[in-house]
Amino acid sequence: MLLFKLSQSCNKKSIRLIHNYAKNFFLKVDQNTTQHGGELVAKTLKAHNVDFIFTLSGGHISPILCASENEGIRIVDVRHEVNAVFAADAVARLSGKIGVAAVTAGPGLTNTITAVKNAQMAESPILLIGGAAANLLKGRGALQDIDQMSLFKSICKHTASIRYIRDIPITLKKAMHIAQSGTPGPVFVEFPIDSLYPFHLVKREIGIKDDSKSLVQRLISLYLNNYLYSLFAGAFVEHDFNPLKPKIPQANTNEIQKAAELLSKAKKPVILIGSQATLPPTPAGDLIESLQQLNVPCFLGGMARGMLGRNSPIQFRHCRKDALKEADVVILAGTVCDFRLGYGKVLSRKSKIISVNRDKKQLTKNSDIYWKPTLAIQADPSSFVVELAKALKGFSGSQDWIEQLRAKDDAKEDANRKKALESTEIHLNPMKVLQTLDKILPDNAILVADGGDFVATAAYLMRPPTFGSWLDPGAFGTLGVGGGFALGAKLVRPESEVWIIYGDGSCGYSIAEIDTFTRHELPILSIVGNDAGWTQIARDQVVFFGSTVACELAFTDYDKVAEGFGGKGIRLDRSNDENIEEILQKAREEYAKGKSVLINCLIGKTNFREGSISV
Repeated sequence: MLLFKLSQSCNKKSIRLIHNYAKNFFLKVDQNTTQHGGELVAKTLKAHNVDFIFTLSGGHISPILCASENEGIRIVDVRHEVNAVFAADAVARLSGKIGVAAVTAGPGLTNTITAVKNAQMAESPILLIGGAAANLLKGRGALQDIDQMSLFKSICKHTASIRYIRDIPITLKKAMHIAQSGTPGPVFVEFPIDSLYPFHLVKREIGIKDDSKSLVQRLISLYLNNYLYSLFAGAFVEHDFNPLKPKIPQANTNEIQKAAELLSKAKKPVILIGSQATLPPTPAGDLIESLQQLNVPCFLGGMARGMLGRNSPIQFRHCRKDALKEADVVILAGTVCDFRLGYGKVLSRKSKIISVNRDKKQLTKNSDIYWKPTLAIQADPSSFVVELAKALKGFSGSQDWIEQLRAKDDAKEDANRKKALESTEIHLNPMKVLQTLDKILPDNAILVADGGDFVATAAYLMRPPTFGSWLDPGAFGTLGVGGGFALGAKLVRPESEVWIIYGDGSCGYSIAEIDTFTRHELPILSIVGNDAGWTQIARDQVVFFGSTVACELAFTDYDKVAEGFGGKGIRLDRSNDENIEEILQKAREEYAKGKSVLINCLIGKTNFREGSISV
């Protein structure tokens, strides 16, 4: 048996060796060419309309960056690899294209893991390109050589490693196709360093001796030559770089008709729009028009915030729990019954629920415990809503129902305005600051939410002005997205006024990216809600355990930190309580001159959102 297995192994190796020699014979290698694998990467990305690559430099990926720059792709280098992926995530969300980040091997890649997982849970199509040790040297102690594929397999839709240079275009095309098809998500392609550099440099590094004298040296040289020629065989023939069309699930006619019948009989319908409804291919304008035609009360979450503008008659912000309790039909259009919807507990057992989601698992999450869908449709939510509106020409939701919910919403708004006028024990009332900021925001503003308590308050009080004007991490609840998200947003929409709403804890993760904003002439506005603590956590911890351990920070001079990175710092505290709007406008004036501005806003504590849990 042992001899049989050994012979099998030898036969396999022999077949592989013969196969490689055959390829080398038919696929010629030009030893004098200066072309390299990085150029194939760049051409493939260019053909897929990639405008930006976010990166932190490393020798493993230099050929990709240099070739991509030559192709007219803008290279944006950041101060931490995690922010390269966050920036790519923002590009994907706002442009409808794939976002791309390229980082070096080993620690360069491990630094991105949180952002890649965040993109997976936020359903953002991103391509992560990573350097790696040469295939020949994997497992032999090469610099920064680890098993990268295992790290990314569980958090990516697809992973691949390049073995032959000729496979680069098709491997990237397949990866980007998968990233954008079905439920979008991140993909990872690993590039061993010898798949990217020119022939003569790889040959030199491999150390092939052409004048070997001993039999052992000759056999080693034969093996190395075979490896080298296999690597480069057929690398620079004519390739097809054209993109593969993504596959998007669509609702069928029968499903649309069933949903139309349910909605047409409803007296108190509600639509919950989630981030997934903002994905391509349906234009945002078509979705908005369809929602307005249906005239059904809408609650917007995640990336859908702002979709209907600041003051839409069908959008509601504060009375969702009451609305769901009374609703007879609920449409979950890309909204998931996870912690954000009480795992489905907030849905009434009496309601007929239409769940629409591209992802089969998310479509019915927790339906085995707290809720049951009347109709579960695995399809693109935005396309579904557009087709539903077409099937219900002439239908319009009850105006009495809308007015009933509006009265509750308006009452909550009035209560919030009154609470914003209350004095805090120290510093400024965060509600007053945020309401003032909301008042002065232009219609093209983009709000990047990065924090806990301060940001949660902003989510209640601020009104994103338009489609794509609110960026938050999503279901993973990741801190540190601010710098990367803002960078990507400003590049996609250079005319927009991009604001990062920072908690003082979260700003520590990415404040160094002010250096990136400055170097790349991409001005960003930031406001830090500085209450010297991890207040979102302290809210519960103090009540439950009577301790603030690990929840206390200092009233740090983040304005001075910003100036150290090339930005403009402004301090806002109780001494200028009567001039909040004036100071915010001053920040906008500095921004208009091309300067990134950070407002260090010292705030006190209120009992707004008291009882909110942080886990």
